[in-house]
Amino acid sequence: MAEQLPVKFEFRANQTFDDFYPGCNQEIIEQLKKTAIGIGEQLIFLWGDKSHGKSHLLQACCHEAFKRDISAFYLDLSNSVSIEPELFAGLEDFELVCFDNIDALAGREDWELAFFNFFNQHRDRNHRLILSASSAPSTIAFSLPDLQTRINWGLSLKIQPLEDDDKIAALTHKAQQMGFEIAPQVARFLLTHYDRKLSSLWVMLDKLDWASLAAQRRLTIPFLKHVLGERN
Repeated sequence: MAEQLPVKFEFRANQTFDDFYPGCNQEIIEQLKKTAIGIGEQLIFLWGDKSHGKSHLLQACCHEAFKRDISAFYLDLSNSVSIEPELFAGLEDFELVCFDNIDALAGREDWELAFFNFFNQHRDRNHRLILSASSAPSTIAFSLPDLQTRINWGLSLKIQPLEDDDKIAALTHKAQQMGFEIAPQVARFLLTHYDRKLSSLWVMLDKLDWASLAAQRRLTIPFLKHVLGERN
């Protein structure tokens, strides 16, 4: 393995499979787990709308790999604008690599070529690669035809959005993982009076947890109205 990583691993300790409420995506999770530990597909392309949990799941794959002493690396390519394409150098040695927002490379020829070379070297070592994007692999406008072909080699999985009842269940599940309780009726109130995106709801849960501890009060609807009123 390279002595120095070209970029820092963006590790998020609270984004594991246990922290993720699957809803109708249980089969996708099983496929990702298998690839993370080396018994599944060599290439998975995970796609779907923003705020559906793709980044969380890629982080969870790295957690799963670490538990088996498998070397893993995660990077959100949408944050790599200020970094040179040489960041791929050395990453071929990791047994599992997860690249978030691979569509950020489309149309940037130097980046596409650097990723293409990484892809071939990584695959030659029989290592696993998990990619994510907001759209299907066949719709991403890569300028390098051979890269377009290779991206479509893998198993394409579309993550499905949660229905309202599943979002309520996800909120209560996430709160339990964080060490506090939120009643279903409180979760429903939050869902109907706040941003419905799960990523925004997770941020609000952190704030509610802190506010509840600071005020020494349970998360009731009146207390939630008070917190949301202060926010507005």
